[in-house]
Amino acid sequence: MRRESADVLRMIKASRDLSPAAELDRRAARAALLAGQTSTAHEPLLFAALLYRVQSEFAAAIDEAQKTRRFTGHLDADVDRLLPLSGGVIRAAVAHGPEQLATDARKRLGEETAIATARLLAYWNGDSSAREDYLSRALLRPYVEILRAHGVPPDRLHRQGHCPFCGGAPWISSLITMGDSEGALRLLICSLCGNEWNFNRICCPSCHEEDPAKLPVYQSDAHPLVRIESCETCLRYVKSIDLTKDARPVPEVDELLSLSMDLWAIDEGFTRIEPGLAGI
Repeated sequence: MRRESADVLRMIKASRDLSPAAELDRRAARAALLAGQTSTAHEPLLFAALLYRVQSEFAAAIDEAQKTRRFTGHLDADVDRLLPLSGGVIRAAVAHGPEQLATDARKRLGEETAIATARLLAYWNGDSSAREDYLSRALLRPYVEILRAHGVPPDRLHRQGHCPFCGGAPWISSLITMGDSEGALRLLICSLCGNEWNFNRICCPSCHEEDPAKLPVYQSDAHPLVRIESCETCLRYVKSIDLTKDARPVPEVDELLSLSMDLWAIDEGFTRIEPGLAGI
C-alpha cells in the first residue's frame, strides 16, 4: 500500500476514534435520521436504531467490567462475564425485531447458560450451522468492539478477505477518495468489530478471484451510490457505498435503503458474503 493510502487510513481512524459505545450511538442516530426520510426502509432502519442503542448500553457495561478485570479475547474464558450483561439485546429483539428474529430471541430469553454459551461459541468458532445466527453476532459485536478499542486480539480464525483484527466477515464495503493520481480506495467493513481495511478492488473477498471478467459490478439508477460487487466464480457478493460522491453515509446503516438491490442479487443467484442488519 502506498504511503498516501496509509495516511488516509490513519485519518479515517482518527476521525472515528470514538469509544465503542459512542460509535454505536452514532450509528443509531444515523439510522433514526434515515428512518424518518423513507417509507420503504422505515421499519428496518427503526429496528437498526434500537439495536444500536442497546448494543451501545451493552458496550458501556462491558467497558465498565473491563476496568475491574480485563477481558482476554478468549470467548470461552470471557463468556460467563458477558452473558449476564447481554439481556437487553435479546429483549429488544423480542419486543421490536422482525417476526422470525423475535421468535428466535424469545426462545433464547430463558435459555440455560450452557446452551447460550454453546450458541455463542459456535458462531465464534465459525461453525457452518451458526453462520446466519443474527442474534449471536448482535450479542458479540459490542464485546469485540471493546476488544479492538483495548488492543486485545480475539482468538478467532483469520482468513484472507476477512477482518485482519478479529477474523469477521465483511458485510459492506466503501469507496473513498484517494486523490487524482491514485483513484478510489476500497475498504471492507467488518460485521463483528466494525474495523475497516484496505482491499484490492479487483478481488473477491470470498474466493479471491482476480479475473475482472468474472467480477461484474451492478448498479441501479434508484440508488446511485450503491454497487453490487459480485463474483461469478463463487456466486457471492458484497455491497459497496461510494463515499467519493457523498461522504455523509454510514455504509452499514445507509445500505438498508437499498434492500431491493439485495433481493435482485438473490434472484440472480448470488449470496451476500455476510448478511446486513436486515438479515439479508
